[in-house]
Amino acid sequence: MKVTTPCTARVEYRSAPGTAVDYLSIWSVDAECKQNMVCDYWTWTSSAHPSGICFNNKFQSHPLGLALDFILMNQDQFTRPADACPEGLALVYPPTGDERTEAATWMSGVHGAATNVSRAEDEKVAPL
Repeated sequence: MKVTTPCTARVEYRSAPGTAVDYLSIWSVDAECKQNMVCDYWTWTSSAHPSGICFNNKFQSHPLGLALDFILMNQDQFTRPADACPEGLALVYPPTGDERTEAATWMSGVHGAATNVSRAEDEKVAPL
């Protein structure tokens, strides 16, 4: 589904105390506060679910899948207090044009750094 009007994203995540995030879900929230689950992501496989991203219904985004892979596979490079709450919620508002430009610049620099994902020259980054 192609988003035609900007909406807020709600990110819910979970982890055991003192460990990295092992599960998250992303929801779109429109202007009337209608919420739709976009996807969920597990960092490990079980008989109940596969690891990685799973999009719901009409949603699909290769760039989002790549971004989540990158973030969750490189959690050790992000600050998270050892006593952080095991469940969390973040609201992400639509970025401005300047914020999109800044993010693209940052991502191009990050993909050149040593990470747990593919090499920068193997990745194709598309605008979100």
